[in-house]
Amino acid sequence: MSAATLDRSLVERLVRDALSRQFRGNGHAAPDGKPKLVVNISARHCHVTPEDLERLFGKGHQLTVHKPLYQDGFFAAEEAVTIIGPRHRMIPNLRILGPCRDHSQVELAFTDAISLGLDVPVRKSGDHRDSPGCYLLGPAGMIELPRGVIRHERHVHVGPADCAYYGVKDGDRLNLRVKSSCAAVLEDLLVRLAPASKLEVHLDTDEGNAVDLPRATKVELFK
Repeated sequence: MSAATLDRSLVERLVRDALSRQFRGNGHAAPDGKPKLVVNISARHCHVTPEDLERLFGKGHQLTVHKPLYQDGFFAAEEAVTIIGPRHRMIPNLRILGPCRDHSQVELAFTDAISLGLDVPVRKSGDHRDSPGCYLLGPAGMIELPRGVIRHERHVHVGPADCAYYGVKDGDRLNLRVKSSCAAVLEDLLVRLAPASKLEVHLDTDEGNAVDLPRATKVELFK
């Protein structure tokens, strides 16, 4: 692993931790009745099926929790793999998020995809239409994904009360206003409704850097 890779991994971790401290809410309404909004950067990661996990880490292997994520029941795992793209370009330490899913998928920012030589579409999680594939290398073996490498489109997780407050339903779109040294409005965040979801926006590292999210003074959702 190169020093540059180590530096980038460290920077991404520090950014995520800073954002978590700055914007973490409790999933409930503020005194003014407005839902608490959390904005987090979702760095590059992958999801795997139980079968692919065994191919990568050995028979019977199960994911080990490294850190719980903001949404209950989800976590960043201790396990990480190397993603290999065209012409043997690769990025090590691609973290797996748990729990395991019924499909394997890689989520990258555009800069990650460019460094791997991949042309990735912007897609909702699970939508692998016209997406490229890759190889994933673990300590016990390698698997080939024929497709499933995407840039996960920016989105907002909402619960039923959040939908009622903003007047939206699953699949609708909201906009995010960020006040910072690079103030901007990010349009068309996909609304993803689940009964147990807490209000949380997910941006990738490119988007978070573009709006200087670590030093943002205010974030706001609106239609």
